[in-house]
Amino acid sequence: MFHKVTSRSGLQSALAIAELVYHATVRSVRKSHGNAFMALFNNILTAVIFVLAFYIMFWALGLKSARIRGDFLLYMMTGIFLFLTHIKALGAVVGAEGPSSPMMQHAPMNTIISVTAAALGSLYIQVLSMFVILFVYHVGFTPFEIAEPIGAFAMLLLAWFTGVSIGLVLLAIKPWAPGFVSIFTTIYQRANMIASGKMFVANSLPPFMLSMFDWNPLFHAIDQCRGFTFINYFPRNSSLEYPLTVAVVLLLLGMMGEFYTRQYASKSWESRR
Repeated sequence: MFHKVTSRSGLQSALAIAELVYHATVRSVRKSHGNAFMALFNNILTAVIFVLAFYIMFWALGLKSARIRGDFLLYMMTGIFLFLTHIKALGAVVGAEGPSSPMMQHAPMNTIISVTAAALGSLYIQVLSMFVILFVYHVGFTPFEIAEPIGAFAMLLLAWFTGVSIGLVLLAIKPWAPGFVSIFTTIYQRANMIASGKMFVANSLPPFMLSMFDWNPLFHAIDQCRGFTFINYFPRNSSLEYPLTVAVVLLLLGMMGEFYTRQYASKSWESRR
């Protein structure tokens, strides 16, 4: 009933928030499956199925000759890993607990921590799955070399960041139009199967086809990632600035929208999901 309020320094507050984010992230990761190893296995299996499906499709259609000079599976993985990281981050943020969630009744908890935990949990699963798949492929099948691994990993983070930003905007809209957000999220994720450009080499696209893809920040991130991965590929039809600018702008809009939505939080929102 009575408690003593003690003031905290800036460092103590930062550590307390970091601890809260850590525990919320662990909860977000374990939420997908009771067994952490099964959650990782399911994600690895999804990525492997994507790689095999596209490999068979390229082989059947005779499109392997259109690849970047280098390891063909690594070419496909650069697209599939970034695609999965992007859509998983978007889905995790959109599905994060909002201001009317019962978890928000606990004093230290807030929606920013919930969103941060969902985004970090998604990134953790995707990065761990990627390293496991690349390790098995390198050791068990064919040794490969990535020209600039730091730059390639930065593009993975950029794909994740753009997914988080778009997801945050949709999360802010969700209480007002849950049906629209659900339909838009599904359409966006399905459309990116093609619109992400993971099956194409951007330098080989004619101008009329390039205009169909260059609106998508994920398309730029994938093409730039291939430029860092392969020593003989230089992306000319994509940029680093565009996806980063789009992500920052959408992040700011999403944060403003979420703050506005939080002021009108209602428990009845939960029943509309």
